[in-house]
Amino acid sequence: MLIPFHDENPTTRWPIVTVAIIVINVLSLLYQDQLPARTGEGPHAIVKHVHQYGFVPIRLKQLTNKRPIRVDMYAAQVGRQVPLGPQRFIEFQPDATSILASAVTSMFLHAGWYHLLSNMWFFWIFGNNIEDRLGHVTFLLFYLVGGLIASLAHYLMSTEQATLIPVVGASGAVAVTLGAYAVFYPFAKVKTLVFLIFFFTVIELPALAILGFWFVGQLMSGMAPHVQEAAGVAFWAHIGGFVAGALLMPILAAGTPEPGSDWDREAAEQFGTQRDDDDWRRG
Repeated sequence: MLIPFHDENPTTRWPIVTVAIIVINVLSLLYQDQLPARTGEGPHAIVKHVHQYGFVPIRLKQLTNKRPIRVDMYAAQVGRQVPLGPQRFIEFQPDATSILASAVTSMFLHAGWYHLLSNMWFFWIFGNNIEDRLGHVTFLLFYLVGGLIASLAHYLMSTEQATLIPVVGASGAVAVTLGAYAVFYPFAKVKTLVFLIFFFTVIELPALAILGFWFVGQLMSGMAPHVQEAAGVAFWAHIGGFVAGALLMPILAAGTPEPGSDWDREAAEQFGTQRDDDDWRRG
């Protein structure tokens, strides 16, 4: 097992978008955890919240057939005590805006604190450098669009039963930044905790080794449907996101200047501010 915890790859700008996304995800989970007590519905409140704001892949069919879809919110909870009657079900209307919105809001929902921590840990280590290279606005669009591509990949590769289960988590969008990092900073050194049964140590590894190891693991799991269903993990969202990031990063980077004074000068020209040459940051 490889657990990265720090990369030797400095940035020139504070990663405001990366930090903002992490904060929003934390606040979202805090809000979600309060729902049972606030609504008086107990655990059912969280299940309903996840279905309302998570991405239910089968809803993409509504873009063409324009029919309502009735989903059993407890279809995946075999063998557990679940509500009976109408409370079990939720009906989705064929509204394109809400379908697209749910694909975005699902990136800010998580199944629990471990799920959140694992996603945000990788995002913090590798995302800040991608934001630094692309700039704040382009990075935000890259993250969101990449997350949508990841959700589409999951839909295309899922079984009919899996498309009824809502997808939540930032992992698809985070995978986009991992793919971008792998192709743009493949030899950046990353301090990594390595577990080998009862032995562990900390070593420096090139980013490509860590991210390649992660990607191969996702690919192997995704190609084994029984593993995906048993784990309840959207492996193909991870795979699709990683590939999308690897393909899009060189294109986007080619159209943006390197971090440094160019960004400051561009902003100054656009907004009409003036600064002395000595004030410009050097990249």
